[in-house]
Amino acid sequence: MARILLLYATTDGHTREICLRMQQVMERENGRRVRLVPVGEAASLNLETFDRIVIGASIRYGKHSRQVVDFIRRNVAVLESKPNAFFSVNLVARKAEKSRPETNPYMRKLLRQIPWKPAHLAVFAGKLDYPSYGTVDRLMIRLIMWFTGGPTDPKAVVDFTDWQKVAEFARRIGANE
Repeated sequence: MARILLLYATTDGHTREICLRMQQVMERENGRRVRLVPVGEAASLNLETFDRIVIGASIRYGKHSRQVVDFIRRNVAVLESKPNAFFSVNLVARKAEKSRPETNPYMRKLLRQIPWKPAHLAVFAGKLDYPSYGTVDRLMIRLIMWFTGGPTDPKAVVDFTDWQKVAEFARRIGANE
């Protein structure tokens, strides 16, 4: 049975929720064993013991987590030696024209910054949860949403994630290669 490592970096917890859904799909539908680990805890792992590695990361203020970028740079050889995937979670992806790896500005920017070329890529729209943000984040994100035509009600909670798309990506990653 293939062992899949699912690493993630999340700002507000939604990327972890996406990973949990992917884990469920890969275990239930593909019969895989999936280990879910925050990227900050990955240094203690022996990456060679996994058959596949998947990394998911959220965006905050236009950037992926520094931990994710550093992890990728330190482990590019092992990442490239096995089936692998990367996905990004961001609110820009709520717009159809920015919801694919080749059209999402944050994915494109990250791929220019790292030496790794993931075998599989995906972009998922995130969740907007104003009540859970601190004052500064709530104000900044509202401003960004105002500029980009998104919701600005400070009480709004909107999950833009296409959960079917998440499940399809998980099935593809979990399938036999």
